[in-house]
Amino acid sequence: MRFHVRRGVFRAATAVTAIALPLSLAAPATADPGAGAQQRALNSIKVPNAKRHLQAFQAIAAANGGSRASGTPGYAASRDYVAGLLKKAGYNVTVQPFAFPFFRENSTAVLNQTSPEARTYAPTPPDGSSVGDFATMTYSGSGDVTATVQAVDLTLPPSPAPSSTSGCEAADFAGFTAGNIALVQRGTCDFEVKALNAQAAGASGVIVFNEGQPGRTATLQGTLNKPGVTIPTVGTSFAVGEDLASPAGTVVRLRTETESETRTTWNVLAESKKGDPSKVVMGGAHLDSVLSGPGINDNGSGSAALLEVAVQLGQLPPRNKLRFAWWGAEELGLLGSEHYVANLPAAEQAKIALYLNYDMVASPNFAYKIYDGDDSDATGAPAGPPGSDEIEKTFEKYFDTLKLGHVGTDFDGRSDYGPFIAVGIPSGGLFTGAEGVKTPQEAALFGGTAGQPYDPCYHQGCDTITNISDTALKVNLGAIAHSALTYAYSKDLPGPATRPAAAGTAKASADHHDGSLTR
Repeated sequence: MRFHVRRGVFRAATAVTAIALPLSLAAPATADPGAGAQQRALNSIKVPNAKRHLQAFQAIAAANGGSRASGTPGYAASRDYVAGLLKKAGYNVTVQPFAFPFFRENSTAVLNQTSPEARTYAPTPPDGSSVGDFATMTYSGSGDVTATVQAVDLTLPPSPAPSSTSGCEAADFAGFTAGNIALVQRGTCDFEVKALNAQAAGASGVIVFNEGQPGRTATLQGTLNKPGVTIPTVGTSFAVGEDLASPAGTVVRLRTETESETRTTWNVLAESKKGDPSKVVMGGAHLDSVLSGPGINDNGSGSAALLEVAVQLGQLPPRNKLRFAWWGAEELGLLGSEHYVANLPAAEQAKIALYLNYDMVASPNFAYKIYDGDDSDATGAPAGPPGSDEIEKTFEKYFDTLKLGHVGTDFDGRSDYGPFIAVGIPSGGLFTGAEGVKTPQEAALFGGTAGQPYDPCYHQGCDTITNISDTALKVNLGAIAHSALTYAYSKDLPGPATRPAAAGTAKASADHHDGSLTR
């Protein structure tokens, strides 16, 4: 990453007191005569208001089992809270339902060898707080079975390069004994395919072990992509799989307790009643948490900051149409934003001038990261669509005005900008770091602790109201307001003057959004 360091750069803790300066510059010089109303709206954007939204999200989680994940009552209550405030602020509000594959592991799985010798394998707990010898596959079915392990078309020792087709064809299960537990090897097809073939052959459970080449030996933390497998299915390390493969006739107990089904969740969309409908300026943040925690930084922080900006700008008459979105089921693979973009007619996609994404903007060990629209970091990740470089410069100007350092962060496909850049919409946004580790250079630039995660409570139950940096929240709240007003009144929006209509949405990668493997 490149580092933007200005001579005399202030520490964030002191420079944040100057936040009124960029806010006063947020309304462009070309703004309409109602600039006074714009400035009053900006002056009303306060960190305590955003913190009240975070406290509301915390209270919602506390009242609903500690989570605000899509498919749970905590998410529905979060949806109602956001939609209610937006309606009061004067927006046209749409609550967009969509079906999605819900999964929850209700208890820690069990994998024990009972014969020819007793052996207990260490489980990976449902909250992912540690990685054991095996892990329940996402969308696994439930069951408690004790049965003989039957190897299916294994390659042992493994070939030099990944090539195993174990379990990929129904013919691999010719002669399979119904009721046995299928032991299959990672390879060239999705885990879902292997599990469904085993289920069709009468298997009572499935164990998928890593293939064995360098880099393919650790415990598999995989996904079956969607509900449909009804038998217990787990991933293991290569060592466990090799252990179970010999001798023939090994007996194990395999138990999983899960919920795997299709449920309904929602996106919340708010649009200004005024503004040019052919030039839509859009901002978004995902509203859902993971099941294991309340998600106050991830992504209550982005949701609350965007909500505060939207509420305070609700009575302004923008030149360009303002549209704000709070996405559902982001934590299961950007499902809400993908649904939204995929279901927009091509002509409507073309009206979206730009998309700004805010996912985790108050990490406790923060770095100020701006999406690298022009790939000037030269890390190999692609640049954003034309115009994304201009969005990056808008954010850079804000931080430079504050004399705050900032770094680039790649469009790596891990948040809701993905479906927008996939159809050519100029995009940008802010990020303060997740499970990654802060570098010494970043610690020198932003303060905090080098060698530690940006957010030590990422995807955990401790992502509570105490897991927020008020400094980062204040600075990024100003940046969000600055960008919203800049583009709401701009006559010269980023990107080409006209953009060809495009259809489609982001394609799923080989790895699941949450890091779970699909094959």
